[in-house]
Amino acid sequence: MGIKLSQCFIAVDDHDKAIPFYRDVLGLEVRNDVGYENMRWVTVGSPEQPDVEIVLEPPLADPNATPADRQAVAELLAKGMLRGVIFTTDDVDATFERIRAAGGDVLQEPMDQPYGVRDCAFRDPAGNMLRFNQPRKG
Repeated sequence: MGIKLSQCFIAVDDHDKAIPFYRDVLGLEVRNDVGYENMRWVTVGSPEQPDVEIVLEPPLADPNATPADRQAVAELLAKGMLRGVIFTTDDVDATFERIRAAGGDVLQEPMDQPYGVRDCAFRDPAGNMLRFNQPRKG
């Protein structure tokens, strides 16, 4: 029995800010952007991985959530403490420069990590941490 990743979720507080960042800055495809009642289902993904998507979801999509729950989740999102995604790239330094030049919010410049990768980190418009890495050479 084989198991593969199909979708992962990342919370965004404004789809209209998130979509241009993921599409135009990161170069991901918008695969779905569908409204349904008071919800919006947006998925993005790399052209190199047609079977894997990131769902850009509201911070708390649970209709039974209390106002206090919604406030708590909004505060965690603003601090960048909900989720993160790690991307692999062929050239972390070039990726870093491209995202920074597009106005990306830099968390960490490229550096070699002791666990065998060179990586950098940014925040998306909602505050989520996005890391970009490549295997370290040598």
